[in-house]
Amino acid sequence: MEFKHTSVLLEETIENLRVKPDGIYIDGTLGGGGHAYRIASGLNQKGRLIGIDQDGEAIAAATKRLAPFEDRVTIIRDNYCNAKNALHNIGIDKVDGIVLDLGVSSYQLDNADRGFSYQYDVSLDMRMDTRQSVSAKEIINTYSEMELYRVIKDYGEEKFAKNIAKHIASVRVDKPIETTGELNEIIKAAIPAKMRATGGHPSKRTFQAIRIECNRELEVLKDSLDDLIDMLNPKGRLCIITFHSLEDRIVKSGFKKNENPCTCPPEFPVCVCGKVSKGKVISTKPILPSAEEIDENKRSKSAKLRVFERK
Repeated sequence: MEFKHTSVLLEETIENLRVKPDGIYIDGTLGGGGHAYRIASGLNQKGRLIGIDQDGEAIAAATKRLAPFEDRVTIIRDNYCNAKNALHNIGIDKVDGIVLDLGVSSYQLDNADRGFSYQYDVSLDMRMDTRQSVSAKEIINTYSEMELYRVIKDYGEEKFAKNIAKHIASVRVDKPIETTGELNEIIKAAIPAKMRATGGHPSKRTFQAIRIECNRELEVLKDSLDDLIDMLNPKGRLCIITFHSLEDRIVKSGFKKNENPCTCPPEFPVCVCGKVSKGKVISTKPILPSAEEIDENKRSKSAKLRVFERK
């Protein structure tokens, strides 16, 4: 299967990144290389693009796609949370711009074998990095009922989380839950029939929650923001595309904290905490896809772009 992924908010991201021909840029979620291709196209011989992804299939696809620019592109298989070390190892400490396009790619969803989608009956997997040991199967079969409830409620914002967790715990007593199809049936049984008739596929929120937990997506994002901002040169920009309200909240508050880190009580006449602003939030409101883009690519509907500029 060919690695296909339509880059969301592509024009808006490239416009906000303001690519300099001799600049150094990171695409921390390389995927099929859509954003990276546009960045590399704008670079001259002195410019550099570092593409990072933890998915081996994404690395293979992006390497092929970015072949015309191989003189200015370096591709690293890793998680973007390790970007600081990965770049330090190749002699780079500061960059002029960083792009993160979060969430799951169209390829990962559409490739049945990866176990991300509730549309196919395959082994429960959902690992973005197939080298890691913990898959969705381990989460479903080893987390306590309470832990499953927390994950499904918090990451899936699923109102039937308690009942779904209860059903999972009850079914796995007899035998492990092995496939996406089995999990689908359990979720279906846990949601009242009249509620299943509305609001999309009944498994959508639970599958999203398990995927986020399996890949530690929110934890990685939260722990990486400060490092990524620290890596930027003055006037360098960090552009982050999110697809989930919890991701967006982390980016929004992380950007705000870096713009105004002062922890002094409001009544203090001057700042005494010594925390200095690292830059400014460019997108006071998130940048959203156009109606045309949503028509062409339904998966772009929940996308939000936020931009931070380094001082």
